[in-house]
Amino acid sequence: MAGQVPKKQMAMVIEKSGGPVEYKEIDVQQPGPDEVLVNIKYSGVCHTDLHALNGDWPLPTKLPLVGGHEGAGVVVAKGNLVTDVEIGDHAGVKWINGSCLACDFCQQSDEPLCSKALLSGYTVDGTFQQYCIAKAAHVARLHKDIPLDGVAPVLCAGITVYKGLKESGAKPGQTVAIVGAGGGLGSLAQQYAKAMGLRVIAIDAGEEKRKMSLEQLGAYAYVDFSTSENVAKDVQAATEDGLGPHAVILVATAEKPFQQAAEYVRPRGTVVFIGLPAGAYVRAPVFESVVKMITIRASYVGNRKDTSEALDFYRRGLIKSPYKIIGMSELQKVYDLMHKGQIAGRYVLDTSK
Repeated sequence: MAGQVPKKQMAMVIEKSGGPVEYKEIDVQQPGPDEVLVNIKYSGVCHTDLHALNGDWPLPTKLPLVGGHEGAGVVVAKGNLVTDVEIGDHAGVKWINGSCLACDFCQQSDEPLCSKALLSGYTVDGTFQQYCIAKAAHVARLHKDIPLDGVAPVLCAGITVYKGLKESGAKPGQTVAIVGAGGGLGSLAQQYAKAMGLRVIAIDAGEEKRKMSLEQLGAYAYVDFSTSENVAKDVQAATEDGLGPHAVILVATAEKPFQQAAEYVRPRGTVVFIGLPAGAYVRAPVFESVVKMITIRASYVGNRKDTSEALDFYRRGLIKSPYKIIGMSELQKVYDLMHKGQIAGRYVLDTSK
């Protein structure tokens, strides 16, 4: 079933690992029996998209590839087995484009761990195009009162950090340190943490991110790792009893912060890895880790229930995604800024430009 859908569309296409990314015309695909076709209006740009371009993760990408996995738009066609999504509905295409829904992990609501999971903008074409395919069971259901440009970054960054905060076990009133606090994931993590009743220490570099964290995003303290003489001591000093935060959420894109976190988390605290620096390894002091009884764990992306919960926070106005809109054809500019570490918040692509 479909309305008026064009045969051709504009997209950002990677022909080979390392790029370049090209703005070109490609065919519009038809949805399979259990799929929907979404007219993508806006798509967020994530650091994962840069890894897909560079091909520097130990996971092969589809080539040629249309990247992107934070797409918000309108359903314009659907397969004959799809009964719970209608043409005209607003929907989001996420990192998990589809999964088998039958394996142990899928049955336990851990569909991101499914060995047959389809990854938007990585193993299947993603949201840097005007019309995108996704499995109907996995698209995010968006209420029509949710702005499509503003919600785009929530579809990956928001859901991912919300999941990580849940995995940390931190309780209302406790303190969480967010490393990489001024970036796309970190700026949302600060707000979700505050909305969940947590106290936030933001860790990042630069005056712009300090101002944004303390004045807009809800942090009560900021540690600038670029000027601090001892990050661990400064983070611990920012907590009320000097023992350190109850949880550390790592959304940084460099390896060093992952090595430091175990030094300043409080006894019985939890360190949660979310960021994925290419080729990075984790080291932690065994003696201190054992004596302090700390937990080190990782969090991937949210399941479908995490998605609906994270979107509800946004819909209620508790989350404001700091973002700038740019034409889809200018995607390379966003990658250049990412390389330089000069992005505060998130960039959102307008697919019509």
